[in-house]
Amino acid sequence: MEKRDIIVIGSSAGGVTALKTIVASFPENFKASVFIVQHVSADSLSLLPKILENKSKLKVVHPQDGEKIKQGYIYIAPPDRHIIIEYEHILVKRGPKENRFRPSIDALFRSAAYNYGTRVIGLVLTGMLDDGTSGMWSVKRLGGLGIIQQPEDAEYPAMPLNVLEYVNVDYILPLSSIGELLCELVVETAPKPYVVHSHDLHRMKSEIDIAAQKNAFENGIMEMGDLTPLTCPECHGVLMKLVEGNLIRYRCHTGHSFHSSSLLTGITESVEMKLWEALKNLEEKVMLLTETAKEFELNKNITAAEDYYHKAEVARNRAKKLHEFIYEI
Repeated sequence: MEKRDIIVIGSSAGGVTALKTIVASFPENFKASVFIVQHVSADSLSLLPKILENKSKLKVVHPQDGEKIKQGYIYIAPPDRHIIIEYEHILVKRGPKENRFRPSIDALFRSAAYNYGTRVIGLVLTGMLDDGTSGMWSVKRLGGLGIIQQPEDAEYPAMPLNVLEYVNVDYILPLSSIGELLCELVVETAPKPYVVHSHDLHRMKSEIDIAAQKNAFENGIMEMGDLTPLTCPECHGVLMKLVEGNLIRYRCHTGHSFHSSSLLTGITESVEMKLWEALKNLEEKVMLLTETAKEFELNKNITAAEDYYHKAEVARNRAKKLHEFIYEI
């Protein structure tokens, strides 16, 4: 009989400390495979496998693309790469960002749920924003177990709170109790696979393929949701609205994916960037008008010089107002 032997863990801000506590609780003969997405900078040198291996009795690695899954191993997503679980193998791919992150917790959880169903245990730990919510929804949708770190116990409670808002999880526990629970759950027999509507499975498989670098547009993403007037803050592509229970997500035709709060953050940053660009252009206008006025002044064209000095002052005042406004958005 198959056991609950596939554990997927997502963490972000404050996650390294939490992960060290959890992996330290796994015994040497741990009968499960563990997959972790910890949000890190794309250009960082990842020391997380070494950090966790110093605390764990298990082997901790960054997997290679196509690597066979082994029990008793902890697989960490490398910086700037998604890890996607296929049946018995791991894909390591640089697919589109989800919730402005790569690696993505959602991409990992979704692929685990699709390929292993009721054998999956999903765990979302401390972190900011909402990566992991859609992935946990997929885990539960296909019969897996859902666990979140108790929000008041988390260093950054936003990620567990977002999961709690949209997903009916099975356990809400402080960090100190999670490892013991996982050790109990992995010896349980997994229930029979859930029957899920073919439309849901098709969309889930398509989104897994997109994370694995397949073309979102050619994969039919435009037919998988409702067209919106919103555009992607990553590439300015058109966004489709996808609904999972009470959760609304967005995915663009090039593949980027967002929850509502992540999309709002991206749009806000885009607005700020454009305002700074407008300020830069206004200040360049001031510089050009002032330099031109000086040239007229040197050539004794006082009327033209005064006109350009006046235009420079008008532009300078507008720039000052815009500068003040930027700090109010």
